[in-house]
Amino acid sequence: MINPIWLRTFSTLVAEGHFTRTAERLHMTQSGVSQHIHKLEEFFNTPLLIREGKQFYLSDAGERLHGEAKALLFSMAKIEQLVAADPAFEGLVRIKSPGSIGLKLYKHLLALQQQHPKLVIDYRFAPNREIEHSLSTNTIDLGFMTALPTSAEVVSQALTSEPLLLVTPAEIEQVSWAVLATLGFINHPDGAHHANQLLKNNFAEFNHIDEVKQSGFSNQISLILEPVSLGLGFTVLPAYAVDAFHQAHLIKSFRLPKPASETIYLCSPRRKVMPERVKTVKNAALRCL
Repeated sequence: MINPIWLRTFSTLVAEGHFTRTAERLHMTQSGVSQHIHKLEEFFNTPLLIREGKQFYLSDAGERLHGEAKALLFSMAKIEQLVAADPAFEGLVRIKSPGSIGLKLYKHLLALQQQHPKLVIDYRFAPNREIEHSLSTNTIDLGFMTALPTSAEVVSQALTSEPLLLVTPAEIEQVSWAVLATLGFINHPDGAHHANQLLKNNFAEFNHIDEVKQSGFSNQISLILEPVSLGLGFTVLPAYAVDAFHQAHLIKSFRLPKPASETIYLCSPRRKVMPERVKTVKNAALRCL
């Protein structure tokens, strides 16, 4: 295999046309430059330079090598730049979070992308189990979870907590168990978990959400409050999802005497060094939360 250092010396010598200037440019001795050329000629078993006193010109083999060396050295320099490059505002960042956190974060991250168009945000809503799997298999860069990950392949840190709110149609002035039982529950994928967390300690009549009349279901975080706004039932949701609802005047949220909340964890793959672009997005998310 050709030594790239010898090639660089050869290419520089051809560009400078002088051994002394080449040595100065490469911070070498003149004898060191001569040695590199000699090693190349030994490698190819043919002269590359025709020397006439202190001057030289290229042999046919030297001409061919010069043409190939320029392209090869350029490619090597490009590879070095690509491998070492770690721009803070350029490249793809893949994120997953539960829907409520996503409703809070996504618009802020899009604003960041507007400022830095070469930054590409791939944001997907997913349940905690899927997020943890994606992190442990290195298929996403960041995850926000509302359950502490159990995989040894995932690093996590607690960031903040998100309150769970009871949400009813706007005309409900006060909540009681009788009012909720009449309205019925608008369920969603985390509905039973959220309802059991919040309602169990605030209503003596509550045993399990399955015992409450079911008035609807939606698996789209942005649509869960639509039936509530139409007076069709109540639900329990994290605060960020409630704050993001586009018709806030049609719903009413209640913080009950015995509050419940979910801890938000920032998670990343354990066996992956975090690139600068991911740090940029992480810091923007931390400022938002």
